[in-house]
Parts: sequence; structure tokens; C-alpha cells
Amino acid sequence: MIKQHPLKGSNRLKLGVFSANADGGLAITDVPERWTASWQDNLTAAQIADRAGLEFFLPIARWRGFGGKNRVREWSFETFTWAAALAAATEQIGLFMTVHVPLLHPLYAAKSLATVDHISQGRAGLNIVCGWNPKEFGMFGVPLVEKGYDQAAEWLDIVERVYASDEPVDFNGSYYALKGAVSRPASLQTPRPVTMNAAFGGPGRDFAAGHCDYLFTTFTEISDAGKHVADIGERSAKQGREVGVYTVCHVVCRETQAEAEDYYTRYAVTMADHAAVDDHMAGKKEFSQSHDRDAYDRYRQRFAGGAGSYPLIGTPDKIAEEMIAIAEQGYAGIALSFVNYTQELPYFCDRVLPILKKAGYRG
Repeated sequence: MIKQHPLKGSNRLKLGVFSANADGGLAITDVPERWTASWQDNLTAAQIADRAGLEFFLPIARWRGFGGKNRVREWSFETFTWAAALAAATEQIGLFMTVHVPLLHPLYAAKSLATVDHISQGRAGLNIVCGWNPKEFGMFGVPLVEKGYDQAAEWLDIVERVYASDEPVDFNGSYYALKGAVSRPASLQTPRPVTMNAAFGGPGRDFAAGHCDYLFTTFTEISDAGKHVADIGERSAKQGREVGVYTVCHVVCRETQAEAEDYYTRYAVTMADHAAVDDHMAGKKEFSQSHDRDAYDRYRQRFAGGAGSYPLIGTPDKIAEEMIAIAEQGYAGIALSFVNYTQELPYFCDRVLPILKKAGYRG
């Protein structure tokens, strides 16, 4: 029996785990407890999140790392097979796959996505990205696509068409030419599993407004975060659609504020993998539109701590207070990263979730 996708549930603030499939998670650090992303640790983290009632488990798509001492994020699990395995080992959490559109044919993606949707009984989700790293694309002998989101729209259209049609599909577009295409089984969710896109720039947001259910974006300060929600709201309204807006945060949750701040300094400043941070920031700044331009100069610690995402650093009460403030800016959910998911997620769930529940943001 198909289940309601968790992102369509009743909790006012949806929560998930981000980037556990890659070594380091989002942290670029050399602390000995850094996340190694073993399969067993991924499985354990997913089951912790599942039991706690978190809504989603979201991977990154990474084919090449950022160097440094640890060759950070060079080790990562491919997201379709990763999600399929986790789907069979969990009960209620949404399992996302992240795909670089230019690197994967839409028919292959349609078959793989539907497979995970059936294994999970309707809990699959798709994070659609077009890619920004020319070194990664060079590994495949594929150039970065100038109008990547035009290709993504065509790619997703094919997925939806082959799911919906009882007859073979012919398709002649700018990027794909298909003859007699079929894909069975179709996904359990219709017209396809829930989709998201992580975008900060205009073309990505326009794509999300027209084609996705959710947009992930970053912000520099909570006080300014609402402008991004308003922007995507305007873009999606022009398309006659509503798109939920999510963000990403990295977390250090400790009993005292001083303890949390000391640890944040330790892993993201003192013991940051500085060569990898430099490589990551330089590539993002030149080729990606994922952050405010001044964020690269102002917030180096945030890039070492969590890929430039907003930091939630402090006691359970302080972190819950900031999460509520983010929700009040109009965000429907937050994807969370930790230095070590299996060590830190249980404390977060035990201490922060009850505060959010008491405040009416979670059931």
C-alpha cells in the first residue's frame, strides 16, 4: 500500500538529514571523529532519523572530491542504490536520490526512481541538480551545459511522460530524441515522486517554480531569510503553482553554549582541512550560484563547518529558537548536517525535537 510521502505530512517544520552519504558530510575538517560515511554508519544514521520521525534523508551527488589531506567528499555512495538499500531498512522516512541531469539518461533515471518508490512504498524523492563542477564533468567527458535547467525541464518531462503513457513514447527535443520509449513499472507516486531542486540563482529558481515541489536555498542571516521565500513564491505564482521552500543548516548541539562554540571553533577553524576549504570555496565562487557573493569573504568558517550553510550552534533551547525563527520566515523545512551523524543525531533528536513539539512545530 502506498504511503503518504513524509514531506506532505502535517508537521509545520519538516526536518531531515543531509549529506550523510559522503565522507565528512558537509564538514571539511580533520578532527578524528569526522564522518567516514561507511555503509554501516549510513544505515545506523538513517534508522535513528527514521525512529525519531524525521521526514527525509537527503544525499549529495559527488563524483570528485575537493582534495586536502582527506580528499574530502571523494568517498560517496551513488544515490539511487544507496536510497534503495535504505528504503528496505526503514519504515517511514523519505529517501531522496540526487542526480546530475547531464550525466544520467532520463529513461535510466525513471526506471531507477520507480524501483526505489516501490521498495519504499511511496517514500522516494528526487533532488534534481544540473551540476557546477567542471572537474567532475570532465571525468565523464561531458561539458557543463550552458542552459542546464532547460535540459532539466526536458529530462523531467520525459520521466513524467513515460510514467503516464500506456503506449511507447516518441520524443524529439533539444537535448533528447527517443523512439518508442517505455518505463515500467511507473512510480507509485503520481505523476512522479516528489521533486526538489537546490538553487540560489534565477534560472534554478525558475526551474523549481515551474517543475518541482520544493526548492532548497541558502541564506546568510535569519533576519533576511524571508526574502528568498518571497522570491520563489512570486516565481511559482506566475506558473500557477506553489513550491515549498527548505534550507540547509549545520548543527553543533551541546549542553552549554560555550561547549558548542568551542567545538565549532575546533572543527571548523583550528582543525579545518584548509586546502580542501580553499578548493571548495574557489570552485563554488567561480562556477556555482549557491550563495550570496559576499558570503565567501565573510563566512569561511561556515564553508568549513557546513558548505556555507547557516550554522545552528548552541544549546537545545537556542537551536530550537533559531529553527522556529527560520520557520517563521516561511521555510517549510530544514536539512541538517553534523560532524558525526551517529554520535550527534540522537542527542539532537532527544533534546531539540520535544521543544519544537511543545512549540507546535512538530507533532
